[in-house]
Amino acid sequence: MLARVSSAEITEWMAYEAVTGPLGPRRLDALFAMLTATVANTARGKGTKAAVPKDFMPEWDRGAKQDWRDMLSAVKAYNSQIGGTDHTTKGGADDGDA
Repeated sequence: MLARVSSAEITEWMAYEAVTGPLGPRRLDALFAMLTATVANTARGKGTKAAVPKDFMPEWDRGAKQDWRDMLSAVKAYNSQIGGTDHTTKGGADDGDA
């Protein structure tokens, strides 16, 4: 994958996932939210409000604003996890490569 996708594109996808939640097979949260709402509705008592999938969905974007240094640090950590190489000048968050 690293041969076909630039680090800039990976960074954009990581930012997108941070806001919307995971992509691909990891996106089972929506499926399980629907399933959980269905089960909860079969067990609810009369006069109780019906559950909807949104009640069981995790909130991915909580509006927390990150400093660019924190974001760069997170990207570098992810890059290291997937075996990438660091091509920044000094390798630190304060090296002016952002």
